[in-house]
Amino acid sequence: MIHPTAIIAPEAKLGDGVEVGAYAIIDADVEIGDRCRILPQAQILRGCRLGQENTIGRGAILGGDPQDLSFESATSSQLILGKGNTIREHVTLHRSATAGQATIIGDENFLMVGAHIGHDSKIGDRNVLANNCLLAGHVEVGSNCFLGGGSGYHQFLRVGDYVMAQGNGSFSKDLPPFTTAALYNQIVGLNSIGLRRAGYSTEERRELKQLFTLFFRSGSNRATALESVTDQNWGAPAKKLIEFLGDASTKGVCSMKLRISKKNTAKI
Repeated sequence: MIHPTAIIAPEAKLGDGVEVGAYAIIDADVEIGDRCRILPQAQILRGCRLGQENTIGRGAILGGDPQDLSFESATSSQLILGKGNTIREHVTLHRSATAGQATIIGDENFLMVGAHIGHDSKIGDRNVLANNCLLAGHVEVGSNCFLGGGSGYHQFLRVGDYVMAQGNGSFSKDLPPFTTAALYNQIVGLNSIGLRRAGYSTEERRELKQLFTLFFRSGSNRATALESVTDQNWGAPAKKLIEFLGDASTKGVCSMKLRISKKNTAKI
């Protein structure tokens, strides 16, 4: 199960049934859970904690130093990876830039070739990051998202659950849950197909559509819109959207570009 050319520090802790391919490198201060597969030429660097049944692709590097000019390599920090994740070729996942802290990735995520997650990011479960998807430091991603190939995410922004982002999109503001996004900081719709596939009820989807119209299509001031819905009795998904918008980060929230007809434009 362990190729003779693999370099494994004596202090590293490997669980039962771990497979390590040719020329892979596993540092000291690394823990790898049962039945993980570390494919040829992958590198698992110090501070990494891997749960069970993860697959780490060829040439992937986990636990590399943060891309922060002020970072000192002697800093003791971690990268924590849950269970059942698939990390494909040449993915890079950086450990935290702060002593005693961790970059955290949940369970059953699928990171395609060349994806990158920066230091101190927090990623939920069952997300798909397509080829060359790039997350800067301190990015928070919920669960069940699909982030398209080549899309980029600025530091400190948040991505809610069930977001679908178009490939090559560029985002520097928060992406609310259950939405689709594209281009530069643009919300383009509600992730209706994703919601149906996930088993959300007709009533839950109706509430989300109602709120989406209010917050993104009506032209209403967001603070005023939030006040108007606070005291109403909403289902759990609608509450999640309201809470996300009410707790917006300093980055702000992506908006929807409203179409203005030629008739209305002439009156302006």
